[in-house]
Amino acid sequence: MKIGFIGLGNMGAPMAANLVAAGHAVTGYDVAGVTVEGVAQAGSAPDAARGAEVVITMLPNGAILRAVAAEVLPAMDKGAVLLDCSTVDVASARAVAAEAEAAGIGFLDAPVSGGVGGAAAGTLTFMVGGSDGAFATAKPLFDVMGQKAVHCGPAGNGQAAKICNNMILGVTMIATCEAFALADKLGLDRQAMFDVVSTSSGYSWSMNAYCPAPGIGPKSPADNDYKPGFAAELMLKDLRLSQDAAEGADADTPMGRLAARLYETFVEDEDGKGRDFSAMLPRFESRGRSD
Repeated sequence: MKIGFIGLGNMGAPMAANLVAAGHAVTGYDVAGVTVEGVAQAGSAPDAARGAEVVITMLPNGAILRAVAAEVLPAMDKGAVLLDCSTVDVASARAVAAEAEAAGIGFLDAPVSGGVGGAAAGTLTFMVGGSDGAFATAKPLFDVMGQKAVHCGPAGNGQAAKICNNMILGVTMIATCEAFALADKLGLDRQAMFDVVSTSSGYSWSMNAYCPAPGIGPKSPADNDYKPGFAAELMLKDLRLSQDAAEGADADTPMGRLAARLYETFVEDEDGKGRDFSAMLPRFESRGRSD
């Protein structure tokens, strides 16, 4: 398949490399001039999009997605698919979907879970919104770049699934870190804590697969001085997106709102920026009770 790839950052570059390794012809563009072995370099985003059957974007936010879409949609062939793998606000995804439809182009919002490691290994999970036809076109690419692609419904639903998932993740990671800090102060051994919770009603992905306590459970960023697998500032971005969406939908999300505030404090006022989102544990360890 002939593919245009716009946004060759930490996630986009390995995704594009996996497509090349699978035999696809990929032409890429990145504003920073990043190059990827095997990916032909375009001089602009429209140049990367011309003649492509699928144009993949991996971009920082909704405003940039809208700007890139305004550039590339006129350059794309009718019947081609614009596949956005960024994590952006639902409104931006649906606005670009409407513009694509008006231009005779398919659109999929397909944010990912799995981080940089998953991008490199080709084990990402894609949460996809858009038409059945566009999903069928992109399915072989999802199979190369990831281990699972879930079609969540019409345009915007991929972003909705991503932000709901990550709101749960942010809340459960905070609760897991709080519980370890409390266990420490109660004199409960961390290994005993893990052995109980990981096999009891408190188990979660945050505890069982990504334990924030160093030396406990499977290897995680906690065992690497909290160097980010998923950076705290990215969690903050997703929690803010969840609260923007909740406000627009008139949904009551008090735990999500509190999690967003805690990560905002951690990232912007403390030492959380550049650390893994599970570094909330040493934060709570060093604090006494506050009301």
